[in-house]
Amino acid sequence: MKHWLSVFAALVIAGQATLAGAAAEPFPHRAKYKEVQIMEIENLERQLDQLIVIDVRSKYEYDTMHIKGAKHIPLHSKTFEADVQKLRAAGNKPIVFYCNGVTCKKSYQATEKAMAAGIRNVYAYDAGLHGWAKRFPEHSVLLGKSPMNPADFLEKEAYKKRVISAGDFENRMGAGAIVLDIRDLAQRDMALFPFKEQRAQLDDSQKIAAVVEEAKRQKKTLLIYDKTGRQAPWFQYYLEQQGIKSYHFMEGGAEGYFEFKYGKLKVKAPDA
Repeated sequence: MKHWLSVFAALVIAGQATLAGAAAEPFPHRAKYKEVQIMEIENLERQLDQLIVIDVRSKYEYDTMHIKGAKHIPLHSKTFEADVQKLRAAGNKPIVFYCNGVTCKKSYQATEKAMAAGIRNVYAYDAGLHGWAKRFPEHSVLLGKSPMNPADFLEKEAYKKRVISAGDFENRMGAGAIVLDIRDLAQRDMALFPFKEQRAQLDDSQKIAAVVEEAKRQKKTLLIYDKTGRQAPWFQYYLEQQGIKSYHFMEGGAEGYFEFKYGKLKVKAPDA
């Protein structure tokens, strides 16, 4: 009996060690994308002028912040392979794809798509933009300006401090607040708060500026939600640049609200 208890205890300890090791894995997706060559952050910085760097995120994310000199080709663009082929035809420099951070898969997926299209000498920079901007602000562009001021970099904690629950979001709605839906047209299946909210997709800069100016002029709190919480952290950079002091994001976005109301979450929380 003692022998089996010892064996059981050893298995438990081993399992805990495995889980701890997995949790500590700095690049959790590398094992899945074994065929993808990796460009480490030091090599990317050292060879930056000798590389073709491609940002595969959304246009709004790219316009908010990107690696200086990076091209923009969204991963899900219908012309992704053709656009990369054009860059390859112009020369044989190594092509490096990147996205947001270590939990984002787009850099690997972009590299795989390029490889499948017969494009060689391609790499994934998987430490992501977050790690890059924090370490190399002189090689980063923030809202059109470079070098980036390190003080303007927003840590995850800065975003978390602005996130409130769906219930709290509802409770704060009223005369002293402006509710803003920043989902794009393809994501808007229904208004969460009919006749109580304004809508402005993030690439509509004029509408966004008008709503933000209204909040400033009337000294109202901005209550903002997107689809799942993926877009809001990038919008925070604009709000901070505009000097908005009172604003909050709804936890989990519209999908988080559905979970709050109906106990069913349709989409996973953001991973990058």
